[in-house]
Amino acid sequence: MSDVPAATPQDETDAAGRLVAADGTPLKRSLARALRRQKLRALLLIAPLLLFILLTFIAPIADMLFRSVENDIVSRTLPETVETLGEWDYSSGELPDDAAYLALYRDLSVATEYKTHTRLGSRLNYETSGISSLFRKTGRGVEDMGELYQDQFEDLDAAWKEPETWARMMASEEWLAAEDRAATPLELRDGIAGALPNTARAYEQFAEFTQNEDGDDPAEEDPWAYVYAMLWLDLTGPVQMDAYQGPDAALLEAAAEAAPGFESQTWRAGFADIDNDWEDVEVWGTIKAYSGEFTSGYFLNSVDLQLTPEGIEKQDENQRIYLKLFWRTIVMSLAITFSCILLGYPVAWLLANLPMRVSNVLMILVLLPFWTSLLVRTSAWKVLLQQQGVINDILVWIGLISDANRLVMINNVTGTIIAMTHILLPFMILPMYSVMQTIPPSYLRAAKSLGATNWVAFWRVYFPQSVPGIGAGSILVFILAIGYYITPELVGGTKGVFISNRIAYHISTSLNWGLAAALGTILLAAVLLLYWAYDKIVGIDNVKLG
Repeated sequence: MSDVPAATPQDETDAAGRLVAADGTPLKRSLARALRRQKLRALLLIAPLLLFILLTFIAPIADMLFRSVENDIVSRTLPETVETLGEWDYSSGELPDDAAYLALYRDLSVATEYKTHTRLGSRLNYETSGISSLFRKTGRGVEDMGELYQDQFEDLDAAWKEPETWARMMASEEWLAAEDRAATPLELRDGIAGALPNTARAYEQFAEFTQNEDGDDPAEEDPWAYVYAMLWLDLTGPVQMDAYQGPDAALLEAAAEAAPGFESQTWRAGFADIDNDWEDVEVWGTIKAYSGEFTSGYFLNSVDLQLTPEGIEKQDENQRIYLKLFWRTIVMSLAITFSCILLGYPVAWLLANLPMRVSNVLMILVLLPFWTSLLVRTSAWKVLLQQQGVINDILVWIGLISDANRLVMINNVTGTIIAMTHILLPFMILPMYSVMQTIPPSYLRAAKSLGATNWVAFWRVYFPQSVPGIGAGSILVFILAIGYYITPELVGGTKGVFISNRIAYHISTSLNWGLAAALGTILLAAVLLLYWAYDKIVGIDNVKLG
């Protein structure tokens, strides 16, 4: 506190009668300034650690929480389709009108070029099986819908084959005169957007992709077939050719006269030719149900429910696994914690009460598993517990069981509990040992001198003082057990796996990170709830490490 100025005989008062420091500053203000400096210095000292915790702990948890509700890929990839489906009623049982199929064609034509349609299909496939392959197939076939019109325009006049024709018609003179058109954003020619609104928009999308993704000059690249389809749409609609008086106006007028006679098909028929699933109302219902930027679907799936176009429903009975896994994870983690207490308490008592020379040797044996790979220790239990393993061979050899009735101790709950108890036992022993070391032996001697038996002295005097160590070890073992996935994966089979195994599966195999994040969030909430219950029952202040 050397920075805090203290009142001295040299302190004076100002005209208002307030105490001031030697430099004339009011003493109260000077004290506040010194305290701020001390707090700032303390903050700078802990800033590296605080930044490390934010980047490695808080930020990943926040990202996990966000991923569990994030769902903007649908609205970002199919913006026009989502807007059109807003007025469609799924409960009617009827397919959307042709305007929705047109919006889907526009969105998928662009998404196919950016290769985002496959990611969208993978996202929706989590909710309705088969949509992923539907979007991949549609991505390959959507160009054929535009080529129907492209071929007829090119047969009408060879000028439609030339990229320069499109550039003269669509782009402004300033853009055409630019030195580096690949890097200059496209500017539409005056009047073209009024005359051909759909075509102008499609050409803008083509130009943006060509410049940003390929780094090329749009005036030197062939437009997408999608652009030709939009040209046919404009020319067969309410044509406003008076709005355009630029280059190739005669070419447009000739095309406008011929376009109504082109071979054509409805947008719905075009998608039906690609795949009949586009005439399935369930596909459209899934798109609409997950069209929002945020969704509760991942959390609903985590508790064996699902979000459907009709609302929240239960999953099919053969898919309801997550609540069972959550319950199994908690129960087995508690069982592992309890078994560690039963096995670890006597060992910790011996370590704390034996002579130091013997205690040190035993402590080395406790720490020895830490020097061996977790994978090696788990694999060793597979060898020991299998039906033709060491333990069964010994039991058969001594006659406890017959060779035909060997115990099944692997790929089930038993194997998981045995292997994880062995792995987590040191984490229970060390906290209990550190607390037991601080219990004076004289307490037990005093209890016995007052007439207590060995059991009464232990139960009434020694055990209550060791409870803080049991609490610390229990919290440590339980939290480690509830998040384990390597050991249950190797020895648990189908009946001994934890919810963490499904989280790992969705992160590394199915790539359903949203569901994995939702499962992780629920698991985190369950741990915090149990921690709160433990604090209320036992009291976290009673947990000690010695």
